[in-house]
Amino acid sequence: MRNSISLLLLGLTFFFVSCDSTGVFDVYQSLPDTWSKDHVVAFKVAAPDTTNKYNMFVNLRNNQDYKYNNLFIIVEINFPHGKTIKDTLEYKMAKPNGEFLGTGFSSIKENKLWYKEDFIFTEMGEYQINIEQAMRENGKVHGVKDLEGITDVGLRIEKQMN
Repeated sequence: MRNSISLLLLGLTFFFVSCDSTGVFDVYQSLPDTWSKDHVVAFKVAAPDTTNKYNMFVNLRNNQDYKYNNLFIIVEINFPHGKTIKDTLEYKMAKPNGEFLGTGFSSIKENKLWYKEDFIFTEMGEYQINIEQAMRENGKVHGVKDLEGITDVGLRIEKQMN
């Protein structure tokens, strides 16, 4: 009887901790050993509705092989009826002393990075969101061909709670 109650309490705790009432979309894609300059990480998202506001995040996981203190990415939203929005974004990935930002207790750090705030899916249908790395080294014309240290790229969409 005592084990049953303990098991039930553990199950309920797990259930309530894992519930996420604001998350509408939360998907990661693992990368091979490097993130090639030509590799576009694509996500297909069905518009949840055309009236509510949503916050969008780029989620990244990096390990100790990441050798930069920032990250440049290009994010493109392709709307169902042909409209496109393209943004070049920069995110800080490490403190000045080299310590990585993000959460995690192991050598993998996870970063939840703001992308769009108050975004409204103005068209019903399927949106495609593309993310590509756009890193450059100081003094060099060409971009970093194979970016090391980024292990996963994700997209998270949360419904705004009023």
